[in-house]
Amino acid sequence: MKILIIEDNRDIAANIAEFLATENWQLDFAHNGQLGLQLALEHYYDLLILDLMLPGLDGWQLCTELRRQADRHIPILMLTARDSLHDKVKGFELGADDYLTKPFALPELKMRCMALSRRHEVNQPHDLTLGPLVIDKGANQAWRDGVALNLNPIPFKILLVLAQAHPRVVTRSELIERIWQDEPTDSDALRSHIYQLRQKLDKPFTTPLLHTLHHLGFTLKLPHDPS
Repeated sequence: MKILIIEDNRDIAANIAEFLATENWQLDFAHNGQLGLQLALEHYYDLLILDLMLPGLDGWQLCTELRRQADRHIPILMLTARDSLHDKVKGFELGADDYLTKPFALPELKMRCMALSRRHEVNQPHDLTLGPLVIDKGANQAWRDGVALNLNPIPFKILLVLAQAHPRVVTRSELIERIWQDEPTDSDALRSHIYQLRQKLDKPFTTPLLHTLHHLGFTLKLPHDPS
């Protein structure tokens, strides 16, 4: 899991980092709201831990702007000393997914992070079907028009990320972060795996599904998608 911690109290941020390091999660940090918003919009995160009382752009404003500008829903856990019911209601109204008041127990913070990261999986089947494409997430298998694609692990992961994001365009940097996480690779390796994916996904068929948008990234275009 990749988490962005937006917290101006460096002691609190360090305590969180030390505790969560045992999970081998990738943690990024921002000590003000403007930097936090910039990182959240430019990179892929599974979760944001957001303090409210931030210099410059506060947590309320950051949450509002993130929900307005982001092209996907990024789970937000608000972390604050403001414990009134009014503040909690305001946080949820602005788009927070959870709210934890200070002081807090680090094991509870970890469990709330894990719960938020799993919410997108609720009621989701193991099979993902997009037009002629069927992906079995549990078995790491994919088919197009009933034909098994027999993908290697990395091309399969790329296909799954693109399918889950459909019809959104996935940038190269997001793909690299999602696939290689805290051991990023270079663009040549990504290009090689994209080529392998195309050989199995598109070459044997008349119409390509995988499309490159220059200077933007990659997307899947299905027969019923608007042009």
